Amino acid sequence: MFQGFVEDWIDGEGAKIFVRRAGPLGAPPVVLLHGYPQTSAMWNGVAPILAQSFQVICPDLRGYGRSSKPPTDEVHSPYSKRAMAQDIVAMMSTLGHDLFFIGAHDRGARVAHRLGLDHPKKVMAMTLLDIAPTREMYAGTNAKFATAYWHWFFLIQKHPIPEQIIGADPDNFWKLKCFNQAGGDNPFLPEALTEYLTAFSNPEAIRASCEDYRAAASIDIAHDDQDGTRKLSMPVQTLWAKRGVIEACFDALDLWRKRADCVEGEALDATHYMAEEIPGEITVRMADFFSRHMTDQDPIQWALSNK
Repeated sequence: MFQGFVEDWIDGEGAKIFVRRAGPLGAPPVVLLHGYPQTSAMWNGVAPILAQSFQVICPDLRGYGRSSKPPTDEVHSPYSKRAMAQDIVAMMSTLGHDLFFIGAHDRGARVAHRLGLDHPKKVMAMTLLDIAPTREMYAGTNAKFATAYWHWFFLIQKHPIPEQIIGADPDNFWKLKCFNQAGGDNPFLPEALTEYLTAFSNPEAIRASCEDYRAAASIDIAHDDQDGTRKLSMPVQTLWAKRGVIEACFDALDLWRKRADCVEGEALDATHYMAEEIPGEITVRMADFFSRHMTDQDPIQWALSNK
């Protein structure tokens, strides 16, 4: 996986972030953010193609993979999407990128949403895969959604209940959650699956990922409420799975248009893990969308002015 990519550990804002990166120097930067319970390995089919035309940076979010897993507090603030977003901004600044695109899936897309709200001048455009806004999904919960996304309500239980249950057999928990969400199939590259299971066998990764969800159900919603009527100002492309829960339970475009000024998107023929099921289509859609929103400049002009 990721042939030709450099691997680094870069300081975030209170966490050390593991990063895979590649692409032509001077090309527009794209940061790709993964979901739960995965790592940056989920971009194995997308990142190498994007890296032909963009500088591609694939971090493991704090708490996941090979990134550090800070201790938490009573309100879960170290695992708020605000804290995770600060890591990405610090990491990108260290790499010399003060303006960038974001492609993000699942939990990573929730980090992207907060990053775009807190740091609107950093993001040219973003593509979000198979989510609707967190606050609105919790508010719109019904029996159908709760049954399908049972992990949302299990992982937020008080420490150490989910940690102990998952820790008794992390491999089978991972497969139960992820294979079920992929329609009972295994869409994962063997090398990627090995990385996921190895990372998730770490008790600290289990703890941190539970904290990610606890934050989502509490402090992240508080941060959303503090935004008032403020919306994402950069263009947003939302793509969701036609054979997934977002399609079945929510009106993704309507919900995103309540949280962002400029939104386009549609359902694609895939399940939740669409970047690994249809990586070619996801790559093309990202590259086209980003190219159309190159801060009103073509790629060559952009590269020359951002050396």
